[in-house]
Amino acid sequence: MKCLSVSQPFAELIITGKKTIELRKWNTNFRGEFLIHTPLKIRVEDCKRLKITKKLVTGVIIGKAELYDVKKYNSLIEIKKDEIFHFASKNIQNKNFGFKIRNVKQLRIPIPCKGRLGFFNVELFKNNIKNKDIVTEIIDEEYRYQWIGHH
Repeated sequence: MKCLSVSQPFAELIITGKKTIELRKWNTNFRGEFLIHTPLKIRVEDCKRLKITKKLVTGVIIGKAELYDVKKYNSLIEIKKDEIFHFASKNIQNKNFGFKIRNVKQLRIPIPCKGRLGFFNVELFKNNIKNKDIVTEIIDEEYRYQWIGHH
């Protein structure tokens, strides 16, 4: 499955449904469901600016979403008009593409994973989890969460 690394606190904003556009310097033809990965580094200044004080997880896959469109920005004015959708800081130079995101689902148990640049492929059950019992617990927990109280 495709995966995209998104820095914290922006990954948290996506997972909570507040951020629906992810700004990037590059375009993509990819459309569909992808996993959201959080790199190890947290953007502390953005946390302060956005008043996010909770402890943020890093180095893990925290959820999944659907990329359904890419918006091409031709000016900084256009980017600033969409600020309520992307929450980007004032340093938005060269960010010409907005990945439009919907159908977000947070994983109850984050999955450890090493990130990469761009969209990268992840096989959830063949990643670097040494203890296969953890994988079984994650699958069981997700299954229980989907069905308990939802039937």
